[in-house]
Amino acid sequence: MSRVTLLSLQLLVAAVCLVLWQTLSTVPVFGKILLPPFFFSNPVDVFEQIVKWFVSGVIWKHLWITLVESILAFAIGSLGGVLIGFWFARQPLVAAVFDPYVKMVNALPRVVLAPIFALWLGLGIWSKVALGVTLVFFIVFFNVYQGVKEVSRTVLDNGRMLGMSERQLMQHVYWPSALSWMFSSLHTSVGFAVVGAVVGEYLGSAAGLGYLIQQAEGVFDVAGVFAGMFVLSAFVILIDFGVTLVERRLLVWRPTVDGRG
Repeated sequence: MSRVTLLSLQLLVAAVCLVLWQTLSTVPVFGKILLPPFFFSNPVDVFEQIVKWFVSGVIWKHLWITLVESILAFAIGSLGGVLIGFWFARQPLVAAVFDPYVKMVNALPRVVLAPIFALWLGLGIWSKVALGVTLVFFIVFFNVYQGVKEVSRTVLDNGRMLGMSERQLMQHVYWPSALSWMFSSLHTSVGFAVVGAVVGEYLGSAAGLGYLIQQAEGVFDVAGVFAGMFVLSAFVILIDFGVTLVERRLLVWRPTVDGRG
């Protein structure tokens, strides 16, 4: 399937959903509005709210703060997950010792941690970054750990027979094996980094997309809530697109689905 066809189908799905939403929230069906505007708003009002935010410039400050928090959470969480994931995979004893503690910390509800981080780090950006890091770190950590552990024993033995040092094995065997797993996790981590930032803003801040959504919710502005959600969704898609570009650059050796390099 060509990219144009795929994009057309994706846009068609979005268009159908928006048309259904607009119809069911404005046109009576058997004498009744199935999606009452007070609770569901409608696409036209949501779009008008988004345009109003961008034209007035209100949204830019909030977008910038959420972007900074998300990028910091994504970068710190990803780097920590990659480094510690590699270390644990290459040091089975260390992995065995810390295994129950890793599982215990990973099981903690992140929403519970949000007020603790706010207490420790204040209501500035770092409490949101910390929450985002806890979400990103474990996703990347487990994927990198598994990617290194999944290295073919035959490939390792062949490399050692050819006289490769541990450094060369790391560069030419372990790292390429972990890259596919790592980028798979990074696509998921992008969303979680933004979720961490927005949830932190929602629970306590003076700026950011989460704050904007919380303020709209506080005055029962449903269109504002949906507008914030749509802006947030577009925001995540743009960041994920950036990750995809980096992935294509680093994984040029990997064949595509249709078998072409």
